[in-house]
Amino acid sequence: MDANRTDLSEMVTLAKVFCAQVEHPDESPAQWVQELAQLLPRLQAAVVALQTVEESQPLAGRVDPDARFELFSRLARRLGDLDGYRLEFDDLHQGALLTGSLADDLTDIYFDLREGLNWVARADPDHAASVWRHSYRVHWGQHLVDANRHLYTINSKLGVPVASRAPGELRRAR
Repeated sequence: MDANRTDLSEMVTLAKVFCAQVEHPDESPAQWVQELAQLLPRLQAAVVALQTVEESQPLAGRVDPDARFELFSRLARRLGDLDGYRLEFDDLHQGALLTGSLADDLTDIYFDLREGLNWVARADPDHAASVWRHSYRVHWGQHLVDANRHLYTINSKLGVPVASRAPGELRRAR
């Protein structure tokens, strides 16, 4: 298998793992955020490593707003007090409300990754790679960076080492 196919295979695997963790979080919220903190950097490395011929505007599916709101609400309830965070610019404004939401970040990442997996299921993995690279650059990449920062903060406050598991120990997709 050539390097491009290996990179795509890794991206597909990590996208499936992420989606499974969002759809069926088995662990306690603290354990779950630790798992996500280990997965997101790998996901970022995988999408950056994808070698694709970028399309100017890859076809993307439409997200059902009701499905998005349902997932966001479920994640926000699960995260509870762990959900909200200050964005970097919030600290410049004393007394500013929390404006970041881990549930929102995870929801947006989820739907962008799910879109690529839909293209894989349609037997068009090259288009999936293009969709992932494009949507990462224009949308979910910032959500990933924000989520990573917040997950690091949560795990630091909980006293959890961020890299406490070997990469192969992450839960596999169902």
